[in-house]
Amino acid sequence: MALVVAYVAGLLFALGLALGGMTQPAKVLGFLDVAGAWDPSLAFVMAGAVAVHALGYRLVARRRSPLFAASFALPTRTDLEPRLVGGGVLFGVGWGLSGYCPGPALTAASSGSLPAIVVAAAMLLGMLLFAARDAARSRGAAAPAPPGPLAGRDAPAAR
Repeated sequence: MALVVAYVAGLLFALGLALGGMTQPAKVLGFLDVAGAWDPSLAFVMAGAVAVHALGYRLVARRRSPLFAASFALPTRTDLEPRLVGGGVLFGVGWGLSGYCPGPALTAASSGSLPAIVVAAAMLLGMLLFAARDAARSRGAAAPAPPGPLAGRDAPAAR
């Protein structure tokens, strides 16, 4: 049942993106061009999305647990680490250059749009490269420190 609900939610999300014009790169780039021929119409789409989310969040937050899980998975970190800021900058640059963010890129790619397929493929490649780099980094941090002058003592972990 959880997969059916997720599928229906995804379809509704894609429909909302398409109806709101978020799958049209020219419209998105027009919205981002605040110094030129600015198109503010997507601000209304975003405001509507924020309003729906705010209402939904308040309703869901009253529940003891989600419908299809034992507990809510809410973030606990409140700091801004460099990886988060860098990811946000990379996201913004990609959005500004292509006119697509991930949801609209996948929605438009499903219609056969070649530029959207290229953006979606680049996103996938970026995710795979990040996952490989992150896994290699994790393996390196977990490796024991090489023998040295502090061998056998409480030496700090190698990074």
